[in-house]
Amino acid sequence: MKEVIDIYKGVVIQIATPFSTGTGFYLKDYDFIITNEHVIRDNNEVVVDGVHIKKRMAKVVFLDPKNDLAFLKIDADHDMPALKIDVNYQLKLGEQVVAVGHPFGLKYTATQGIISNLAHVVDDVQYIQHDAALNPGNSGGPLVNSQGNVIGVNTFIIRDGNNIGFSLPLSYLMEALEAFKKANTDSAARCESCGNLVFEHSSEKGYCDHCGIKIVLPHEIENYEPIGLKKTIESMLSEMGYDVRISRRGPNNWELKRGSAIINISYHEKTGLIIGDAFLVQLPKEQIKDIYTYLLRENYKMEGLTFSVKGQDIIISLLIYDKYFNIETGLKLLNLLVEKADHYDDILVNEFGASWKES
Repeated sequence: MKEVIDIYKGVVIQIATPFSTGTGFYLKDYDFIITNEHVIRDNNEVVVDGVHIKKRMAKVVFLDPKNDLAFLKIDADHDMPALKIDVNYQLKLGEQVVAVGHPFGLKYTATQGIISNLAHVVDDVQYIQHDAALNPGNSGGPLVNSQGNVIGVNTFIIRDGNNIGFSLPLSYLMEALEAFKKANTDSAARCESCGNLVFEHSSEKGYCDHCGIKIVLPHEIENYEPIGLKKTIESMLSEMGYDVRISRRGPNNWELKRGSAIINISYHEKTGLIIGDAFLVQLPKEQIKDIYTYLLRENYKMEGLTFSVKGQDIIISLLIYDKYFNIETGLKLLNLLVEKADHYDDILVNEFGASWKES
C-alpha cells in the first residue's frame, strides 16, 4: 500500500476557509478539485495548497448539499498527476482501503482499514462504511483501494464510534461530474429537495427550476467580510503586505510566511487573547544547553515577545488581550514578530546547529 499512498501526495489538497479546514483531491480528467460541501459551505472561493500548487484561491463552481459534494476550479499553472478511477470496480466487504487527508491541519496522513458495510443509508444516500480512521480535516479526501483507485469521498464519522467512518461511493461523484460537464456551465448546484441539478443559465432568480424551492448557486454567494476585531486584524495584515484571503486558516486563524518562518495568528474570543506564534526551527541533537542559554538571554532583551520550546520546535510568540489592542500597538507587535522570526531562524541554524522545519 506504500506505493498507493505515495501517489496521492501529489494530488491531495489542503483547503481552508474563514470557517473551517478540510481536504480535497484533484481529478485531472475533469480539472476539478473534489471536496465535501460542508467543508466550503457559505464561500464562493477558498484557499487551496498542495505539493504541486502554491497556496492560492480556488473558485467554488458546484455545490451538492444532498450528497455533500463540491467542485473547485483553479488556474491551470500546475503539474498535478492523474488519478486512477475504475467506474466498473465492484467493492467487496472486508476489502482493504486507505483514507487520505489532512486531519487537524497536518500536511498529509493516510490511514488503513477495511470495508464493513456497503449499504449504510442516511437520508436516501448510500455510504461505504469502513474503519480507516477519519478525523476533523479529513473531510473531502479520497478513499482508495489497494489498486490505487479512488472508490469514494470521505464524508463523516460517528462521534465516539471507534473509527467508524463513512465515504460517499464513487458512483455519486461520477454522476455529478458528468452532469456538470454536459451542462457546459460555470456554476451549478443540486437541489436538496428534488435532487435535480440547477445551472447558472437556467436558475430562476435563486429558485430551483424543477420544484421551485429556494436554492443558492456558487456564484450567488457573497464574499466573506470579517467584522469587529477580526476585521481590524485583517486590515493590519493587509497593511503588512499579506493577502488576507490566502492567509485565512479557519475560524479566527491566519497563517503568514516570512522567509522560512511560519507565523500563526489566532484570536480566542472567549478569553479575549490574540496570540501570535512563529515556528522557527527545531532543536539540534547536540549542544542543546548552548541554544537554551541563548534563548533565555534573548528573552531578557526582547519586549513584547517571548521564546519558548514545544517538543522539538523553537517558537517566538506574542500575546495581547483584546481590550488593550489597537491598530498602532497591534501593527507594531505583529511587524516585530514577523521581523524577529525571519531574523532568528538563520542565527539558530547557522550558529547553534538547529535544523530547518519541513514545510
